[in-house]
Amino acid sequence: MDHSYEEIRKTAIDILAGREKLGREKFSSRSQTFATLSKDVKEALRKRDRLPPDAMHRENLSKNDEALLQEVFWDLFRQNVITLGTRGNADHAYPYFRLSSFGKKILENEDVYFFHDLSSYEKQIRETIPDIDDLTIFYLKEAMQAFMVGCRLSSSVMLGVALEHSLNLLYEDIKQNDGHRELFSKVFQEQFLLRKFKHFRNGLDRMKKDLPKEITEDLETNLDAIVALVRNYRNESGHPSGNVLSREQCYVNLQLFIPCCEKIYDLRKFFENEVG
Repeated sequence: MDHSYEEIRKTAIDILAGREKLGREKFSSRSQTFATLSKDVKEALRKRDRLPPDAMHRENLSKNDEALLQEVFWDLFRQNVITLGTRGNADHAYPYFRLSSFGKKILENEDVYFFHDLSSYEKQIRETIPDIDDLTIFYLKEAMQAFMVGCRLSSSVMLGVALEHSLNLLYEDIKQNDGHRELFSKVFQEQFLLRKFKHFRNGLDRMKKDLPKEITEDLETNLDAIVALVRNYRNESGHPSGNVLSREQCYVNLQLFIPCCEKIYDLRKFFENEVG
C-alpha cells in the first residue's frame, strides 16, 4: 500500500519527536541511521493502516514510500530539523543523523503549525482563514520562500508587509462602519503602522466589553504577537530596524502570523456586520 508524502512526513516527524510508540525504544535524539528510520516508518505505517502484526515484519516499504521517505529525510535536513552524524567522535556523515537543536525546539510542541514548503504553508493558512485575500497570500508565500533559502531579513520584511496589508483591510472596514468610525478616528490620521496600531488598540480596549467572546478570547496574546512581528523589522518611525532574526525566530514568526491573521479576519467580520 502506497502512502502520500504528507503521510510519510507526519509519520517520520512523530517518530523523531518520540510520539510514535514502536516495538523498540523511542527514537534517540543523539544518533540514528536512515535504515533504522525506514524500519520505524514502515512499522508505524503498518500500525496506522491496521495491518495484522505479521504483515508489519513481512515487507519493506514500497518503492514509492521508500522514495518519498528519502525526499522527506533530505527536506528535513535542508530545513535544519535533522543534521548528519552522531554526537560522538565517529560516524560523522550519512547514513547517521540526529535531531538538530533547532529540530528539538520545533518538535517539542505537538500543536505547532508544521509546514515544509510553499504549498503546505499556504494550505495551513487557507484552512485556518478561508476568506484570506490573495494579495496577503502572495506576500506570505514570498516570506516563506525567503525563509527556505535562508534570507531571514527578507522573510521578516515580507511577513511585515503581509501584516500591514491585513491590518489596512481591517482599518478600511472600520472606516466604512458609521457606528465605530469616530472611536477609531486617530487610526486614519496616522501614516506609520505601529502608530496606527496603537490607536487601534486604544479604541479596541474602550469597546472590548461589546466584543463577542470568540473575538476577546486570546485577543491580547495575538495582538501583542502582531506588535512583536512589526518591531522585528521596523522601528516606531517606520524605518527598517536592521535586526536580523535567528532561523528559529523567523520560523516562529511564520507560525505566529496564522493566529494573528485569523484574529484580524474575525475582527473584520465583526466590523462588517456590526452596526454600532
